[in-house]
Amino acid sequence: MRYLTTGILTFGMFCSAVSAATATTLIYGEAGPNRGVRAEATQWFVDQVADKTNGDVTIDVNWGGALFSEKVAVQSIRDGVADMGSVIGVYFPQDMITYGLADLPIPNPDPWVGMRATDKLMRENEQIRENLANQNLVYVGTYTTSAVQVGCKGATIESLDDVKGLKIRGVGAYGKVFHDLGATPVDMSVYEAFQGLDTGLIDCTQTYPYLVEALKFDEVFDSYTELDFGQIGALGIMMNKDSFDALTPEQQTAIMTAGEGLADEFARILTDANARSVKILEDQGTPVLKISDEDRERLAEGGKKYVGEWIERANAAGLDGQGLVDEYTALIVEYTKQRDEQGYPWAPKAN
Repeated sequence: MRYLTTGILTFGMFCSAVSAATATTLIYGEAGPNRGVRAEATQWFVDQVADKTNGDVTIDVNWGGALFSEKVAVQSIRDGVADMGSVIGVYFPQDMITYGLADLPIPNPDPWVGMRATDKLMRENEQIRENLANQNLVYVGTYTTSAVQVGCKGATIESLDDVKGLKIRGVGAYGKVFHDLGATPVDMSVYEAFQGLDTGLIDCTQTYPYLVEALKFDEVFDSYTELDFGQIGALGIMMNKDSFDALTPEQQTAIMTAGEGLADEFARILTDANARSVKILEDQGTPVLKISDEDRERLAEGGKKYVGEWIERANAAGLDGQGLVDEYTALIVEYTKQRDEQGYPWAPKAN
C-alpha cells in the first residue's frame, strides 16, 4: 500500500501504516459448522477480541473442520496448525485430563454455574496452567452442553428403573452409569442419533436441551426426560502458547478478557435455546418428564465411582485429583449462591 503520492506523509497516514504493519491475524480451527448456538458465541468472542484491540488482532475462523477434525484438535493447536481453536475434552482423556473434570457426573444442571466454575478453575489453578503450558497450550474460554438429559423413541423413562434393557447412546461417565443401570450402551455421535432413533438402532440418546431444536430431535422423540445429570463441560477454546506469548501484554489481556466473558454470553444464548427446545416438545404434545429426587440421588451416587476413577488418573499424572474435585465443587456452590442472590448477569435487575 502506497501513501506517499506527494512526498508528504501525514500523521494520519503514518498511524494507519503503523497499524497495518502491527495488525495480527490469528487462525482459529473449528470442527463445527458456522451455525447454531456455539457458532453464535464463537463469533461473539471473535468480535470482542477485535473490539478490545481496536482491530489490531483479528481472528480468522475456519469452520467445518477445514483445518482439522475434532479428534486431532489438541495436537493441531499444540503444533501450530492453527493459533487457536475449539477442543472437545472427551476425545483427549490424557492430554485434557484437567479439563475433563468438567465432564464428570457432579450434580449441577445450570449452564452458567457450570461454565463459571470451570472457567475460574481452568484460568486460575496453577496445576492446570502448568499442565497445559507443558503441552504448549493456553486455556482461553469455555462452553458447555448444559445438563445431560435423555430423549427416546418408542420408549419412556419415568424412573431409572425404566432404563433397564434399553439401547442408549451415552458419552463418557454418563454412558457408563446408564450401563450400570441395565441399559445397553451404543457408541455413536450425537449427530448420528437422529438416524439411530429413526431406524431403531437405539431406543434413547443422551442429549442436551438445545439440541432438540438444533438437530430436529422433536421429529423423532416420543418422550423426553429431564435427568439434570451433570454436564459435558470440557468444551472450549485453547490457544497455542507460542502464538499467545508472541502477542503484546495488552493483546493477551484482550483475548483473556473476551474468553472470560464467553461464559456469560454463551450461558445467555444457551438458556434461551434450551427454553425454546423444551417448548417445541411441549407444544407438539411430546411428554416432558422429570425423574424423582430419589432417582436423582441414585444417579449422583452411581457417578461417584467414575469421579473416583478420574481422581486416580489425575493423581497418576502428578496432579492433586481430590484437591481439584474439591475446588471445582466449591466453585459450583459459590456460583450457585451468586446466581440465587444476584440473578444471572444478563437478567434485568429488580428495583
